[in-house]
Amino acid sequence: MTNPQDNTGGRTELATLGGGCFWCVEAVFERLPGVKTVVSGYAGGAKDNPTYEEVCTGTTGHAEVVQIEFDPQVISFARVLEVFWMAHDPTTLNRQGADSGTQYRSVIFTHDEAQRVAAEQSKAAAAAHFPQPIVTVIQPLPKFFPAEKYHQDFFRLNPNQSYCRAVIGPKVEKLSAKLATP
Repeated sequence: MTNPQDNTGGRTELATLGGGCFWCVEAVFERLPGVKTVVSGYAGGAKDNPTYEEVCTGTTGHAEVVQIEFDPQVISFARVLEVFWMAHDPTTLNRQGADSGTQYRSVIFTHDEAQRVAAEQSKAAAAAHFPQPIVTVIQPLPKFFPAEKYHQDFFRLNPNQSYCRAVIGPKVEKLSAKLATP
């Protein structure tokens, strides 16, 4: 939830993104300067206060997402979106690696019209970097529901768990190398 690397102050903004398993997306964004908090949760469905078990059935309409609180003086929404495109495969419908189902869809939930415009522009620019069409949906955020406590900071608190070692760790390492190169 909290980025121990960040100690910025001032006004913050929110971004709500889904790019597969929220543990993976959370682990990526927690490491970025300017990111204050990352909360795993659910959005886009019809059920209020869904549980993880309900979302996993694929019947709630919710996606696993993260809500990122960031300082726009340190990291822009455009940069948050650049990292989002690098952090997952936006060309696979309802799937990221072995995780499949509508809850793993690629989605940008916008908080206002400016974010919608920026997301559409970012998606168009990102399309040049992928051999297949991007299937990411951009839509207004209806409501965000934080996931259960045991899902928060999952990678940081469970680095030796098998999914963390096999999937999240290599993803974070690969992305860290990409972000470090100018």
